[in-house]
Amino acid sequence: MLDIKLIREQTAWVKAELGRAGVPEGDVDTVLEADVARRLAQKELDDLRAHRSSRSKELGALPAAQREKLRGEMREVGDRIAALEQHQAEVEKRFAESMLALRNIPRDYVPTGNSEADNRVIRTEGEPRQFDFKPLPHWELGERLGIIDFERGVKLSGSRFYLLRGPGARLERALISWMLDLKREQGYLEIIPPLMVNTATATSTGHLPKNADTMYRDVEDDFWFIPTAEVPLTSMYRDEILDAGQLPINLTAYTPCFRRERMSAGRDVRGIKRGHQFDKVEMVKLVRPETSDEELKTLVDHAAAVCRGLEIPFRVVQQCTGDLNVASAASYDLELWAPGLGEWLEVSSCSNCTDFQMRRANIRFRPQKGGKTEFVHALNGSGLGLPRTLIAVLENYQQADGSVTIPEVLRPYMGGSATISAG
Repeated sequence: MLDIKLIREQTAWVKAELGRAGVPEGDVDTVLEADVARRLAQKELDDLRAHRSSRSKELGALPAAQREKLRGEMREVGDRIAALEQHQAEVEKRFAESMLALRNIPRDYVPTGNSEADNRVIRTEGEPRQFDFKPLPHWELGERLGIIDFERGVKLSGSRFYLLRGPGARLERALISWMLDLKREQGYLEIIPPLMVNTATATSTGHLPKNADTMYRDVEDDFWFIPTAEVPLTSMYRDEILDAGQLPINLTAYTPCFRRERMSAGRDVRGIKRGHQFDKVEMVKLVRPETSDEELKTLVDHAAAVCRGLEIPFRVVQQCTGDLNVASAASYDLELWAPGLGEWLEVSSCSNCTDFQMRRANIRFRPQKGGKTEFVHALNGSGLGLPRTLIAVLENYQQADGSVTIPEVLRPYMGGSATISAG
């Protein structure tokens, strides 16, 4: 959520910066109109309440006839107050909804653009492997090795579901365990969070109301299945004031994630690249405002360390304004090369959300003892996401005989096995 004071005092600048991300000026005007309406309603209500309180104090000193007349006047004032309270609730709701509809303001170093087509490749590390045979896509490898079962996944749940079997299941578990161990070495505290959160939690990170149609929900109990561990990790300290000495707070978690995929017909219909359920190791940082841009660089490097450890070519892509999500002020994607698919796969998106989520979650810190509180800045990124990392491992490490070599860093987590072979 943006600062309403900033919107009031620097309206032209806010409109211009949000305009770079495709936000119409009218959306900002809607916020300002709702803000004026709610403040007018509050003033009128406060004035009437003060008038009622002042007049009520006069009752005891008045003759009986005048007291009865004043009581009648106060009943009328009471009715007006009740009507105004209802009106105020309505305008406050309209204001809150208009504020929640506004996205974060992009950082000034973010390139202006309309879509992912305008994103910039910042750097590429590693050279794609030169095969002396035609590399297979992961779905062919998985079926031949007996480690991915598409048919039974669909039977159990429907399209976009699959089973990992035997060494395939162990390989994914090895990736998760190694990544969590690496995050611990990088200074992150591991958390096992709930996989379901309430509306307040999902709203605080900006996933609601914007992404309600892509999230799975239990309406009766007000549970939203998490689309990423970012949601519970970022909101752990909701409505708390942190000590300055606690910052930065670095958190990590492995969780299954749930998102309703809405894809174009024929897009990514084969394999495990897109699904309604997937695994991910997440990183979240809560930091002082003046350090957040440097912390974003660190976050990107922490995600890149996973790619380097797997010895798979990857690239870092800076998102343009039109590709940023609602909460992000700046984001960098990390993409692994998948030779079987012949494309780069996004396995992490590292974002600086500044104080946008923290205003919604009301997470503050006190820079100095006895000083005024400030909102914390929040960052998040995958470290990394599965199953795309699994796809990249299978396709980059495949051999001519159909087997897959296990990356060196994962072998201790695979009981020392060096290959996955059919049978």
